[in-house]
Amino acid sequence: MGKSNNTTNHMIHNFLPYAWFKGKCIPFEDAKVSIATHSLHYGTAAFGGMRAIPDPSNKNDFLLFRVDKHAKRLSQSAKLLLTELDEQTITDALISFLKANKPEKPIYIRPFVYTSDLGIAPRLHNIETDFFIYGLELGDYLSPDGVKCRISSWTRQQDSSLPLRGKISGAYITSSLAKTEAVLSGFDEALLLNSQGKVSEASGMNLFIVRDNKLITPGVDQDILEGITRDSVIKLAVDMNIEVIERPVDKTELFISEEVFLTGTAAKITPIKQIESTVLASERPVMNKLRNRLIKITNGENDKFSKWISKVHLSK
Repeated sequence: MGKSNNTTNHMIHNFLPYAWFKGKCIPFEDAKVSIATHSLHYGTAAFGGMRAIPDPSNKNDFLLFRVDKHAKRLSQSAKLLLTELDEQTITDALISFLKANKPEKPIYIRPFVYTSDLGIAPRLHNIETDFFIYGLELGDYLSPDGVKCRISSWTRQQDSSLPLRGKISGAYITSSLAKTEAVLSGFDEALLLNSQGKVSEASGMNLFIVRDNKLITPGVDQDILEGITRDSVIKLAVDMNIEVIERPVDKTELFISEEVFLTGTAAKITPIKQIESTVLASERPVMNKLRNRLIKITNGENDKFSKWISKVHLSK
């Protein structure tokens, strides 16, 4: 009972063998929560998403991208749930998690803080919280050649109704509805407008456009998530003398921009090749420069931004 209406496109995940659970690494299959867990019912949880790859120059090392920013955002998200989870605790757990798993392929890591009490009252006070980490092997989340997008009929939430500065799990019902609506209507991804009718973001990615060789992206006042890949792209563009403008973006601008692309930890930098029935330009010089540079940085091949990379020695 309760089968999905999409039975032909199940993703097969290669989960890493160990999870960080209840303060230690245990086999992934043993990391279980009760069906009465509070956060399961009320979305009272927050998560992060991180990529890590084997060091191309040393197979015994693994490279984490901007782990300090990820730990800080998760810690801040936890505060929005009225719980304390300091950045050092997150970082130490991530290192222990990697050393226990000793992965050999690129992976995606999901740290998760949640209300772990068993109960039925929706609340954030007088309640237990906990923290776990799991991971899986992950290649390209979206096609690097480009995706087709539709404008969603669903509207991005307002910060006055949900704390959008955090990756709060309950907020992702809108993303789920928008993504499925897009896929079931023949597209790859959804673009959401905010309550003012301006472009906000995709189902789990930030958005950039290029007009007159200027890089434009919705600002933090447009109900976006403050993406870490977004921040990285902005900083790289400034370093490359590309003018960056953060401002509201109108829907019609999407159709006349020279380039439109998405950014996110899972998506990395992904071009949009079509929006609704409009096919966009296939030449993307600005995006390609940014993507090529970001790849070099994440591979540990750019000394100028070496501070963005943390090496974890796996002691194989």
